[in-house]
Amino acid sequence: MEETRKSGRGSNSAQLRRYNERIVLQILRRAGEASKAELARAVQLTNAAIGAIIQDLIEGGFIYEAGKRHDGSRGQPATILRLAPRGAFSFGVRLDRTNLETVLMDFSGQIIERRLHDLILPPPERALEILANDLAELRGELKPDEQDRITGIGLAQPFNLGAWLHELGLPEADFAKWEDYDLASALQEATGLPVFSENDGTAAAVAELFYGLGRQNDNFLYLFLGPAIGGGLVLKGDVVRGVSGNAADVAMMPVPPSSLSTAPEARHTWDLLLTRASLVALARHMAPDGFEKLKRKDLQDAAERGDRQFLEWMTDCAEALALALRSAYAMLDMPLVIIDGDLASPFPEEFRKALISAVEAAAPEKRQSPDIDIGSFGQDAGAIGAASLPQFFNFSPRAVILTGGKDAGPAGAGRNEDNAGFPARAARLGSHLATPNRPD
Repeated sequence: MEETRKSGRGSNSAQLRRYNERIVLQILRRAGEASKAELARAVQLTNAAIGAIIQDLIEGGFIYEAGKRHDGSRGQPATILRLAPRGAFSFGVRLDRTNLETVLMDFSGQIIERRLHDLILPPPERALEILANDLAELRGELKPDEQDRITGIGLAQPFNLGAWLHELGLPEADFAKWEDYDLASALQEATGLPVFSENDGTAAAVAELFYGLGRQNDNFLYLFLGPAIGGGLVLKGDVVRGVSGNAADVAMMPVPPSSLSTAPEARHTWDLLLTRASLVALARHMAPDGFEKLKRKDLQDAAERGDRQFLEWMTDCAEALALALRSAYAMLDMPLVIIDGDLASPFPEEFRKALISAVEAAAPEKRQSPDIDIGSFGQDAGAIGAASLPQFFNFSPRAVILTGGKDAGPAGAGRNEDNAGFPARAARLGSHLATPNRPD
């Protein structure tokens, strides 16, 4: 695949040419579609230069002509360009304390096939066996020539899998064995594919940025309510990682202890947000003596029925999360909070309303509140985010390309572009081109 993107025709630098190609791909990913003229303005290239880049990307199978745009203006209708869904593929592995999930994703962000195992995390060697088998099965979904277009495996998992078991109320089981285990290296050795690892909250934020509400919003705090709660921060159209990769790790924010009788006893006068804001907390409140046996479907059924235990937990969860969001808003002044999770409708909208009410109730005098919206992918967010990582490294316009450096390291590990930088400008233009109701 690399050879198809090395052409330097029409440019004084092969690196600059690749850089511009990737900006084009980024705009099309965010906008959904664009004309040659729109791309030329966004990348600030002549029609001839952008035409050569477009031709190379078409020949490489990464974009295609999707017809003409008839807008009633004079002159020839504009040719519309879109990403070619089968131009590239990637695997996503989402690993959590209570489930394993593997997906195969195409270049447009659509999941082709998946494997899901709803279970307490097994020992590393057994988890590797399960994942390697799933990846082999998913690879078989592609034709032999398409398998050459697999960009790699994205791995999304919480940091410190063996930590916070008391706060989550989980059994010790095999978690201690994960402390020094390098799953990314093991997967790479088992499959022969490059593996790109990232915090699960950040990976889910990447999915929202690339394919969801991030197409129209460049600044937001992203939250994912799963077995624990994770988060990601997007500023100026780029994911912020922080020095250790734990930016927006809201699970660690201090909140008052839970009032639920089923919550673990707090070790301090305060507790961690994940003790109250997690699906493990919901399961623990529903079945204190056997919650580890509950499956995601059991929690979903309780939400759909509006069980008393579910409503009690939701109120406690929203109140705790509202305090954390007030702190985050005071520090970041972000305009939007996007919240997603493992439970499907009717939970997202019910929880959004409860959270809005709790955030407003906790607002200090003369302080506004951020907008709160529902994420785009539900339980698929982490897996789509994981699968987005290989495509990010292969096709994102990171500045290191201009110096001939290698695209290695976690998402956002390179230096962030300032407001005048090409990627930042392309991201903004891409978000302006993207409209919720643009026809297919």
